[in-house]
Amino acid sequence: MGWAWRTRLAPAEPQAAVAWGEVARRLHTRLLQVPIEQAERLQVTANRDVMVVSGVASDLPWVDGVEYAAADLRAPGLWLPTSWEPEVPTDLVGQALSARFTRSPLLLWREPSIVIPLDRQLPVTPQHLQRIHAYWAEL
Repeated sequence: MGWAWRTRLAPAEPQAAVAWGEVARRLHTRLLQVPIEQAERLQVTANRDVMVVSGVASDLPWVDGVEYAAADLRAPGLWLPTSWEPEVPTDLVGQALSARFTRSPLLLWREPSIVIPLDRQLPVTPQHLQRIHAYWAEL
């Protein structure tokens, strides 16, 4: 699926922090430091390359290099970067992705060009963060 991206005229309100590589490791460390009452309002998922933390904008942790995403109002189940959008209508993008992927919601990322399932996010707890750390240590 190929399409060009354009800068959004007005960035969307962040609903997720997205971090790649070393930035993901720093975000993981930052999550270990957030107050419990804030952590309880956040969800996290990670794979070998990326960590995605979702929640309301005021609760999202920040580290240098983190980027942000939000659900697209025109395409249920589609999340996009807050500063970028496809040049094609996002409802059509959402339909194309739902035909190709069985999981939902999906985060469509610009750079690197990838689709990330968000259906396995779990609450930010010390136990879940330890599982992510152990997974990364095995790589």
